[in-house]
This record gives sequence, C-alpha cells and structure tokens, in this order.
Amino acid sequence: MSADKPRWQQLKEQPDGVTTAELDQLWTRLRPARAEDILGEWRGDAFQTGHPLCRALPASRWYGKNFHALDDAKPLICRAEDGTLFSNVELGQGEATLWNIEFRGEVTATMVYDGRAVFDHFKWLDDTTLMGIMNGRPELVLSRGEHFYFLLERVS
Repeated sequence: MSADKPRWQQLKEQPDGVTTAELDQLWTRLRPARAEDILGEWRGDAFQTGHPLCRALPASRWYGKNFHALDDAKPLICRAEDGTLFSNVELGQGEATLWNIEFRGEVTATMVYDGRAVFDHFKWLDDTTLMGIMNGRPELVLSRGEHFYFLLERVS
C-alpha cells in the first residue's frame, strides 16, 4: 500500500477486503456531514467487508445516489442496459429524504428511505468524498451483526 494515499483509500483498495472494526475506527475520526451540504449527484462504491450488499449492488448495476433537495433523494441510481441512469424505485421501494439525525452520538447527514426502515448516515472522507454506513432494522441491514459500509464520490 502506498503511504501517500489517505487511510480510507488504502482500506478501499485492500485486495482481501477490510474489517468493519477498521472502518468503525476510521468513522470515529471523520467530520460529520450536514444534509444541506451534500446535495448533488454522487457515484457510489462499497468497502469490501463481505456484506451481501457488496455483491448485490453491483448485480443491480448500482451507480450511486442523487440528492436533488432535502425532500428529493434518489438512493438507488442504477445503469440500464442501454447505459442510461435511472432511479430504481422498485428495488428501493420508493425514494428517500435527507435529514440531520443523531447516530453513534453525533448528528450526521442521513438519508431516510421512503419504503423501508433503512437509514444511510454520512461523514466526510475528504472535500468530495463521503463515507456511508447503512443502518436500520437489523433484518434489513445487518449481516453477521455488521453494517454495510460504502463511499460516495461527488460527480462534478
């Protein structure tokens, strides 16, 4: 691993994946994002922890998320066969809204899914990259008792 890369990039690129304990340590050091500061288009990727969503999202052709307004968030932007992007409301059981919600003792930007008890919490990895943790009803989001960890890169 290159020592000049930020720690989060080193974790993202580890060929054998990363543990949720390492990601939790990283999360505690990050600056919380505010909902009003993350509006825009984001390209997504997963930290490879072995969570089933690490395989399911690429299978769905997940591209990222679009936050048009606090009350207009699109959590599952996917790529169609013809290459166009669309909001997969069927997979997500609707769309979402953005709020500032307490998680692990601090208030973070949080995307609340319309159709299921799922919350994505966000903190800044750098000026254009967010780390996300999917939270919610355990049977919906946990695998072996562990959350799903992902990142979003702002599309310019």
